[in-house]
Amino acid sequence: MSRKLIDEFYWSDIERQKSEELTDAEKYKRVVGWAAKARGKNPGVFDALTEWVQDDSQWSDDKLAENEQILIQGVLARFKEQNARLRAYLSQLEPSAAVNAAVFKALDRFDDELSGAVHDKRLQEAVAKVFADFSAMRERGIREQIAGNKTGPAGTDSVDSFGYINCLKNSDAGVQWALFMPALVERQQKGFKVDSFEYKKMPAMRFIGREGEDLGNMEARKKLFRILDAMDEHKSGFDYDVLFMHHYGLGVDVGPWHGVWGRFMKADTPVPDGFLAFDFVTHDVHEAGPPYYSHFAFATFSGDMAAMHSREGYDCDAMYDVTRNIILGNGINIPYPEKYWTAEVFLDGCGKYSTGYLFSVGV
Repeated sequence: MSRKLIDEFYWSDIERQKSEELTDAEKYKRVVGWAAKARGKNPGVFDALTEWVQDDSQWSDDKLAENEQILIQGVLARFKEQNARLRAYLSQLEPSAAVNAAVFKALDRFDDELSGAVHDKRLQEAVAKVFADFSAMRERGIREQIAGNKTGPAGTDSVDSFGYINCLKNSDAGVQWALFMPALVERQQKGFKVDSFEYKKMPAMRFIGREGEDLGNMEARKKLFRILDAMDEHKSGFDYDVLFMHHYGLGVDVGPWHGVWGRFMKADTPVPDGFLAFDFVTHDVHEAGPPYYSHFAFATFSGDMAAMHSREGYDCDAMYDVTRNIILGNGINIPYPEKYWTAEVFLDGCGKYSTGYLFSVGV
């Protein structure tokens, strides 16, 4: 990896903006534009950084001094400087421009990561060794923990391949998401709108339902819910018909999609014959897959049903993208892939279109 690659990061250009005669709203719009461009470019540069750290040929003794300058000064120190300038600039705009306050929380998290207070506790020891003595990077095992997997947590079924550079990549993205997501969410609502949005912290629950091709038949689906209707004493308090979707804790491009029709019930509810059950808990669990967390975002929508369920121009579909993007704009953690799940909510029963969406968030 050459020093030139460091300059491929899309850094913020605050000083240039200071010299221009702009209103506070225009200045903030410029920063949002920078964030969108950075989100399009920086992930690939972080991936290149990961490849460089993993390349044994780049880590001979005669290259250590130069590599320390590249990683510690060229990347970490430069991001620290950018964050400080961005924080000061946005703080000046806050009284007179619609600055998304979540960006300051995202900057706090990024600064923590850059300083070695790694959010993932399992990586703290390796990062501390490198910060104390950069020659620790001679060790292949240390460099694997620093590098992680170049695709980050998406695209792998092992949390062990998640490294320090992945943490930095996600923290950098978090700052950018907090800046440009609110405006993107507004633009994405074409023909429909978000009626309500809240974060719910439910007690421990059990989701009970079935999956299978036969449930594409409405009569089979209604039969399923009639069985659940008869379990009235086990209601959870979130008693809508639901299509629960997950990948058993694997990345979406690794584990197959599973769609389960059913309902959230109280914890430990008996499971009828032929039904599946997934437990949801309130506390942190490190293992990937079930039990999942009973904390989630809940969005409801109204408007044109075709627009609300459209896939064109969206990563998944309109309700999914808008719900996820509100979460990202709020700086809230989505526990992908280990505890990631989503759900369509049929507020008027499974016989009509879904107009609600659930999205997993961290504990």
